[in-house]
Amino acid sequence: MAVIKRTVGLLLTLCGIVGFAAPGHALPDYSYNYSYWGDAEPAPYPYRAEKHVYGTELGIGHFNTPQDVFVATDRRIYIADSGNNRIVCLDEYGNLIRTIDGFLHNGENDSFNKPYGVFVDDNNDIFIADTHHNRIVQLAHDGSLIGIFESPDSSILPENFQYFPLKLQVDKANRMYVVAQGAYEGIMELDSFGGFKGYVGTNKVRFSPADLLWKRLSTKEQAEQMELFLPIEFSNIDLDERGFIYAVSSEANSNAPIKRFNPSGEDILRREGYFPPIGDVDVIHVEAAAGEDVGLMNTGSSRFIDVVSDVSGMYSGLDSTRNRIFTYDRDGNLLYQLGGIGTQWNNFQKPVAIEMVGDRLAVLDNEMNRLTLFAPTRYGSYIREAVKSHDAGRADDAAKAWNEVLQMNANFDIAYIGMGKALLKQDENRLAMAYFQNGNNRQYYSEAFKRYRKEYMWNHFDTIMTLLITGAVLTVAARIYWVRRRKHAYFVETRVMRVPFYTLFRPFNGFWELKYEGKGRLTIALSIVLALVVTMVMKRQYSGFIVNYNKLSELNSVDELIYIVLPFLLFCVANWSLTTLMDGEGKFHEIVMAVGYAMLPLVALYLPQILFSNIITREEAAFYYLFETIAVIWFLWLLFVGMMTVHQYSIMKTITTLLLTVVVMLFIVFIGILCFSLLQQMIAFVISLFTEISARA
Repeated sequence: MAVIKRTVGLLLTLCGIVGFAAPGHALPDYSYNYSYWGDAEPAPYPYRAEKHVYGTELGIGHFNTPQDVFVATDRRIYIADSGNNRIVCLDEYGNLIRTIDGFLHNGENDSFNKPYGVFVDDNNDIFIADTHHNRIVQLAHDGSLIGIFESPDSSILPENFQYFPLKLQVDKANRMYVVAQGAYEGIMELDSFGGFKGYVGTNKVRFSPADLLWKRLSTKEQAEQMELFLPIEFSNIDLDERGFIYAVSSEANSNAPIKRFNPSGEDILRREGYFPPIGDVDVIHVEAAAGEDVGLMNTGSSRFIDVVSDVSGMYSGLDSTRNRIFTYDRDGNLLYQLGGIGTQWNNFQKPVAIEMVGDRLAVLDNEMNRLTLFAPTRYGSYIREAVKSHDAGRADDAAKAWNEVLQMNANFDIAYIGMGKALLKQDENRLAMAYFQNGNNRQYYSEAFKRYRKEYMWNHFDTIMTLLITGAVLTVAARIYWVRRRKHAYFVETRVMRVPFYTLFRPFNGFWELKYEGKGRLTIALSIVLALVVTMVMKRQYSGFIVNYNKLSELNSVDELIYIVLPFLLFCVANWSLTTLMDGEGKFHEIVMAVGYAMLPLVALYLPQILFSNIITREEAAFYYLFETIAVIWFLWLLFVGMMTVHQYSIMKTITTLLLTVVVMLFIVFIGILCFSLLQQMIAFVISLFTEISARA
């Protein structure tokens, strides 16, 4: 089934990419999305570049290392063309409206010096981070000066702080939030007059324990020469439609490169997806859209340098490591990614800023000195429509959109989850469960199952009660029949068969009978071990979805045989080898029987645990794990009593021998690996020697 699903996904992906290709321009070889298991599954391309905007085509000369782009509420696009010390204003289609390279200040012409950031408020006032002039300039929509905000003065700021504003945003109350070079404490908050109010948000200091220890042991002079432990600066910010601040720091190997701050400076970004919003997940193995293996694509962790908020809680981060854009929903689920390294139509050389132009995307590349406008493909449009419909409470529209997405990409887990959410709102609980299971979302599956279970029990209450009463009557009848049979002379009680169960509740007596009365059987012990193997296979395969985190398509029954039988044999051999040197009275077959009988609680509790796991919700899973804990503790208790009885040891000597047994087991494994390695080398030597002789013959 998994193979069919994957094949369909690859074929649909190929068809989707071919269908979305821009005429005359080749799209990247693949797009992908991460599955629950961390696999990079191929996906149709969500956006395609529809236009590249160059300064020369606009008639204003080349852009020169532009650093920022902003889209106003009227969809005008503003570019901070830093190298040319100007602001370029375009319409939403990339056509030139005007350039701003100066303004009148006290009756004299003034200009910019490497402006790195630009922002336009709802009144179309333009705020410019005039970085190398150490100021923020506010202009009216016609370019006339409204105000200049120089370096703020505050006792909170460090004594030698130099003010280099890089990026800025302005909220509804005209508060300015500034990302400044060297402002490690967080985002600078200024009032409408440019007065410093404090810092918003912060990144935690990251250092290695070894560095900290070395610094503690160093002298005062050595410590002063060491690198300071400072938090990572924020590299960019954006305000969403509700006034919350999205901030991004270009720190690699971080689980929270993107943050969302409330007015109190707390990070409230949801990270409820399979993986946190960090871009690429470790090493990725990506396949081309047509199914061709393109191998490992790992050049380090993603490093975000910009973030842009979107409608309905969506947001996108710009990764400077692989020049990719990753878009997430409100919960932190990865919706799609686009871009890549290269000079092709849809790729970038050095992207530095992104902005949303409605549903379209504007990306600024300061090495290729161009602005690229991306339009969503049919695939990307349906994803966005599904998210927006769900956020607006339009379940039917969301279901239709997610269904279209699944037609184009059967590997997209988030689409299954979205479809399940839509069905949940329509009270289609059983069908929603199937979609949530396909999407590997246990939280929503649990909610759908809870509703379905309540609905099922209400509709079948009479049948359930009848079965319960019948079961109780049959149990009582069987008990009476069993007692009466024992009274007849022809009934012969076989205590040998009862010893394992007797040992469960009276371990001291049970193991005594096993050793000194000859009521233990090696075949029964080995049968219990085999039953545990079968039980573990069933547990991994048939446990309820709520608690079953196994990838069923990769389960191998032979592994269970190895993971249970091999430790069982290792323990028996190691314990026997050790106790023969420590005056233990137990023989090898007695040790095997004692360990086998001690495993019976695992079989006895795991079987009902499997059934129980299929009728519980996520909140009730604690009882499932309680079963697990009781079974393991019960097994360890029986193992302890069994070894103490078989070897006639004291309590402390039994504990000591059990710990030493584990050490001996590890030693045996080490010797085995060493011998296997030597054998491999010998075989390789013989083969190479034979090859050499054959070549010379």
